[in-house]
Amino acid sequence: MDVIANHGFILLAMTVAFGFFMAFGVGANDVANAMGTSVGSKAITFKQAIVIAVVFEFAGAYLAGGEVTSTIRKGIIDPAIVQDTPELLVYGMMSSLLAAGVWLLFATTYGWPVSTTHSIVGALVGFAVVGISFESVQWFKVGEIVSSWVISPVMSGVISFGLFMSVRRLIFNSDDPFLAAKRYAPIYIFMAGFVVAMVTLLKGLKHIGLNLTFQESLVYASGIAVLISVMGVIALARLKVVDQPYLKLANVERVFGVMMIFMACAMAFAHGSNDVANAIGPIAAVNGIISSGGEVLQESAMPVWILLVGGFGIVAGLVLYGYRVIRTIGTQITELTPSSGFAATLASASTVVIASANSLPISTTHVLVGGVLGVGLARGISALNLRVVGTIILCWLVTLPAGACLSILFFYMLQWVFG
Repeated sequence: MDVIANHGFILLAMTVAFGFFMAFGVGANDVANAMGTSVGSKAITFKQAIVIAVVFEFAGAYLAGGEVTSTIRKGIIDPAIVQDTPELLVYGMMSSLLAAGVWLLFATTYGWPVSTTHSIVGALVGFAVVGISFESVQWFKVGEIVSSWVISPVMSGVISFGLFMSVRRLIFNSDDPFLAAKRYAPIYIFMAGFVVAMVTLLKGLKHIGLNLTFQESLVYASGIAVLISVMGVIALARLKVVDQPYLKLANVERVFGVMMIFMACAMAFAHGSNDVANAIGPIAAVNGIISSGGEVLQESAMPVWILLVGGFGIVAGLVLYGYRVIRTIGTQITELTPSSGFAATLASASTVVIASANSLPISTTHVLVGGVLGVGLARGISALNLRVVGTIILCWLVTLPAGACLSILFFYMLQWVFG
């Protein structure tokens, strides 16, 4: 208690700095891999991806980033155990933010797409084991998160494989691909509109008091998807194309390119609203402890200034450093076109919806990479860069222990400095 009373302002200032650093890592790694399929397929340029992500990620983080956030992220730690030693939780949150930020920056430097959620969870587990007790960790929750290493990419890969094969069979293998695209595109537009609406309702707007059940979300999403389909049919009717046989496939890709832009905007908003909590949740926890004089709260209010810290951090990371992971996702795993990129992105969003409906733990990074792998496999194993794929999988396995080890190191350092 004396530590919080004597050094509360310094601890909070350091936590904010570490939280901004963590948000920078989220922007550089997580947001970048979300934009990778759009840039790699050439549906949008890197500069356009930056503009889309800046606007929609920041809007998601600020407008729907959370009025209330759980103090103990992801339910990893039992809060009752630290009621009498709140300074340990403060040190732990600070060390977790710094550890996750360092690992994300290191991974981004080499262009490795890793999970920001797994980074912060590994860091929390590390400090909890050495700083509190082995029993303080909810190991069942940790096991659920580890299971997402397999669940996320496999589910997304299977869906993207099926989607891309359907596009090839129904459209590209037809006698007139553009005519087939105009016939079947409304179906894909409906699917995209429905899935994106579901992602937004379930993940992007859950923090602003829109407490819809899954069934209610289905109804609203269906209505939105029908409206978007109608708009898509009108847009396709007005689309001017060059009537040359060798340009017909290019015309088809233009159709999917337009849908990719729509999905990129919606996914950026949903991502900003959901994953910003990895960076600002611990800030809110420390702010709640210090402002209450040392009381450990199960839930902490989310002041606007904390949302701004997360929003600006994400934007800064993407703008300054995001090109490295975008390059890996978009060009180094497999060659992407607007149609294959659309299949990968739609599969990723579909996986998020399915997982949310069944309370399955997933990683957005693993989902996106799985989607890209799926469309690559649809062209054959030779279409994949297996060396890059192997490196990415190895990084996934290392993320939890890397976050834990760094967090332990920083926890002891903070304890020594303020002890």
